[in-house]
Amino acid sequence: MLFNSLIFVVFFVVVVGTYWTLQSWSARKNLLLAASYLFYGAWNPPFALLLFATTAVDFFLGGRIAAAATPATRKAWTTASVVTNLSMLGFFKYGNFLLLNFQWLLARVGVVYQPPHLDVFLPIGISFYTFHSLSYTLDVYRGVCAPTRSLRDFTLAVSFFPQLVAGPIVRAADFLPQLVTPPVLKPGQFAWGLLLMTLGLFQKTVLADTLLAGAADTVFGYGGPLATLDAWTGVLAFAGQIFFDFAGYSTCAIGAALCLGFHLKDNFRFPYAAIGFSDFWRRWHISLSTFLRDFLYIPLGGNRSGAIMAGVNLLIVMFIGGLWHGAAWTFVVWGLIHGAFLVIERMLRTVVGEAAWAKSTVVRVLSGLATYAIVCLAWVFFRAADFPSASRLVNAMVGALAKGDAILSTREILQVGIVTALLLLAHWRLRDTSIEATVARMPRWLLGATWTAMLCTILLNQGSGNAFIYFQF
Repeated sequence: MLFNSLIFVVFFVVVVGTYWTLQSWSARKNLLLAASYLFYGAWNPPFALLLFATTAVDFFLGGRIAAAATPATRKAWTTASVVTNLSMLGFFKYGNFLLLNFQWLLARVGVVYQPPHLDVFLPIGISFYTFHSLSYTLDVYRGVCAPTRSLRDFTLAVSFFPQLVAGPIVRAADFLPQLVTPPVLKPGQFAWGLLLMTLGLFQKTVLADTLLAGAADTVFGYGGPLATLDAWTGVLAFAGQIFFDFAGYSTCAIGAALCLGFHLKDNFRFPYAAIGFSDFWRRWHISLSTFLRDFLYIPLGGNRSGAIMAGVNLLIVMFIGGLWHGAAWTFVVWGLIHGAFLVIERMLRTVVGEAAWAKSTVVRVLSGLATYAIVCLAWVFFRAADFPSASRLVNAMVGALAKGDAILSTREILQVGIVTALLLLAHWRLRDTSIEATVARMPRWLLGATWTAMLCTILLNQGSGNAFIYFQF
């Protein structure tokens, strides 16, 4: 069930209407749980059983971790949770990838091996709900979260439909406390939730799908040499597309949760105005970056063991972060590019220190533009189907090709250029504030006109029903 579909609109209206009609808090939670499994099972009903199995295992293991008498026992139960979750994720998402790489390794030593192809479908959102569930046992182990005695509440925390299939990655420690007492809507909260859902759908259906996806698909799907302008236009189009697509889903999820009385944390804070890669990951897919920081980078030692080990830890984290996105080495390279520049940034910060010139407006803007350019270059490996395709695009972008084909029309180039310029302008204008603060300063008539314009534009651009990009992760 897609946010940008009529069936979801009907589903949401029925769920919200029934939810606020019910007086019993227990009945409301039962309704949300049933609605969440209906929402997920609409794609492939059997995979709802997998979702519940993951949840039930971690519910049991969370109790065992809390009841363990010794640190060794607590660690053993936590390890069991990590192994179980990652094994499930590994089988469905990385099974064929691992077999093919095992075949390649054997071939290097002269052993011919033909692995079987695992005919398994990738369950939608498995990377997200695995982390939702795993965060519970890890936080119980760390003492951040008390174990819940309610399987129903924990199952709802993992499967809550707004964030179930494409985030944000909501930790049980943040969501379970919201299930203790029935929520009370603050004045304007419901309207604010609907406005966020409208904004998210506008980002997805109009900006990502209508204005940017065509140029990105054309460029990344072209098999020949490309002109530099066309290559950059296609990459900039994808940079905008993936932001509007993913941030659009997160915005819809946060808005839908608000309409039901729940609060989810922001997942994006104007990332294309980031100054450096550390800043970028404080602004892009925040729920993933904080998950990897708390459950991988810090346990590895973080920056407590010196500069060299801190650099190694950053590379490991970004290697895992890249692989989390997909079973392909192109994703790993994307992650390692970010990891390498995080390390370089740490080195430069050590050299520059607190120099006044480094904090000047000119240097900050240039650093921000350089960050954006490198992020776009890295997106090539994220989007390209394979390394030869990525190599052709990178060579075209840096002007290494003697002659390339111009495949985009002037209208497409101007369209992508205008949307990209407005995107960067908005991010830089809002980088130190929030959407809430900006909307609060708007005259009511302007807010109403903007909201109406977005709704009308969404309706005019409906019909394609394209799935959100992060559904495949």
